[in-house]
Amino acid sequence: MFARYEGIAWERRFLPRLTSKQVKELPKEDALVILPIGAVEQHGAHLPVLTDTLIGEATLTAALERLDADAPVWLLPPVPYGKSNEHLGLPGTISLSAATLQGIVLDIAESLKLSGFERLLLFNTHGGNVDLLNMAAREIRIRCGLTVFYLSPGSLGGAEGLIAEEELEYGIHGGDYETSLVKAIKPDWVLDEFAVKEVPEMAGFEFLTLEGKIRFAWRMADISASGIAGDATIATAEKGRLILDRVAGTLAKALMELCTFKLADLERKRIEA
Repeated sequence: MFARYEGIAWERRFLPRLTSKQVKELPKEDALVILPIGAVEQHGAHLPVLTDTLIGEATLTAALERLDADAPVWLLPPVPYGKSNEHLGLPGTISLSAATLQGIVLDIAESLKLSGFERLLLFNTHGGNVDLLNMAAREIRIRCGLTVFYLSPGSLGGAEGLIAEEELEYGIHGGDYETSLVKAIKPDWVLDEFAVKEVPEMAGFEFLTLEGKIRFAWRMADISASGIAGDATIATAEKGRLILDRVAGTLAKALMELCTFKLADLERKRIEA
C-alpha cells in the first residue's frame, strides 16, 4: 500500500529532504528534477477528489525504487492542484486558472535554474493540464534555458490486455483504468457501492473523439451525468497493481534516458548528416 514520505523515493530522492548545502553540492550536469502535477477534482461518487495526484505520487514512488542508487534523479513535492475548470460546480473540485498554473510552473523552473539545475520533467496525471503544460515547457526552455520534458504516465502503456480498447478510448475519467489504480494504491478510499458505468455515445463518429484525432471542447456536464466517463464497475485492484508495475518499470528506464539526453547532440547529428 502506498505510504507518503516513506521508502526510497521520499527518503533518498526527495529533493526538499536535503539541506541547502547538500543541494548546492549535488552534481547537476545530468541531474533530472521531476515536478509532479495533478489535480483535486471530482471523480464521481466512488473515487477521492485527490485521484490524479495520488496516482502520480504512487507511480513515481514505484518507479524511483527501480533506479540504481547513483541515478541523478530528484523528486519535488507534487503540485496537487491543476486546471480543472471543466469540473467546476461539482463538489470537491478545486481549480487553478491557466495563468495561475502556468505561473507556478514557470516560477518553480526559474528557481531550479538559480539552484544550478539544467533538466526538468513535468510529470502530469490530469488530462486538463496537458495543453497548458506543453506550452509551459516551451516557455521554460525559452526563458530559463532548461532542458524540459513533458510526460503523462498513461502514454507509457501498461494497460494492454487488461483494459478493453473501448474503455481506453472513452473511459477517460473515473472509469476502469483510474478506479483499478486507486484500488491498488488506496483501497479504503474507493466506495464500490457508488461505482457506475457511463460512457459518452461517440461510436457513430469517424473523426470526432474526446482526446484524439479531432477534439471538441467539453465540460464534464456535457458528456456525463455521474461525473465519470468509463466503466468503474469492472475495476479490480489486481488490474491496478499490474498496470502500476508495468508503467513504473517503463518509467524507470525512460528517466535514465532523460538524464543522458542533450539538445546539443541533435545539432551535431544534423551537421554531420
